[in-house]
Order: sequence, then structure tokens, then C-alpha cells
Amino acid sequence: MTDIPTTTMVPLEPPFIDARGAIQNLVHGSLGSAVLIRSTAGAVRAEHWHREDFHYCYLLSGALLYLERPVGSQEMPVVTRIGAGELFFTPPLVEHSMVFLEPSEFLTLGKLSRTHAAYEADLVRLDVKLSELSAVRAAYPELVAVLP
Repeated sequence: MTDIPTTTMVPLEPPFIDARGAIQNLVHGSLGSAVLIRSTAGAVRAEHWHREDFHYCYLLSGALLYLERPVGSQEMPVVTRIGAGELFFTPPLVEHSMVFLEPSEFLTLGKLSRTHAAYEADLVRLDVKLSELSAVRAAYPELVAVLP
């Protein structure tokens, strides 16, 4: 595995391009899972943190707001708008949530196995959901526009 990113957004290497098309490397190294996830506009995913697992997420299509903060923090989460073609990283011990602004598909590439039992054993669900914090909703009207 290459070095673990220290920032949410992960710069992509330039693709290899020839007459046949392009090859875009996303992540180098051994991983425990690769998952394709489809989400509807207004869907909220995650609202948890991981003890050990990490995820690289590559947004194939759509758009989302990614909310994150250190485990146990009471601070306002950092919110990053993610668009199609962007790669972002979720390390362990970081509370995170994804709010999908439009129908979206993304790949998540994880350190650990994504079997249901293994996944559930590593995550801790948030009692207070980041997407429901009044400060977040006040600061990000596009989030409120897609949520019920």
C-alpha cells in the first residue's frame, strides 16, 4: 500500500492515454474490498466512523457533500463538495457522512473486508448524525434542499 493520504481530496495521477482510450490509476497496493454503491438524490450514507478501516472513494457520477470531523469532536464538521471524477479518502477514527445532491455512483476501495460481519464489527454508528446538525444545515442550503 502506498502512503496513507493526509488530506480528504486525493490528487489523481495523470491518466495513460493512447488511441484506444485512457487508463486512470486510482490506488496502488493491496486492499480488502472494492464496492460499487449507487445513491439517489437526497440519500444520506455513512453517519459513522471506523476503528481501523479506511476507504478511498471515487465518484463515478453525480455529486455529494462529504462531512467529516475527528471522533468525539463537537466542532463543526468540515464539508467538502465532491464531483464526478474525484477521489477522496476517509481514514479511521474520523466521523463521516455523505449527502448525495443528485443520483450518484461511486467506488469505495477499503483496507478491510466488506463482508457484513467484518464491516459491522469495525464501524461505530453516530448517535448525533452530522447531516442533522443545525449548524451544518444553516451553512449548507444545498444540503437542506435535497433532504426531507
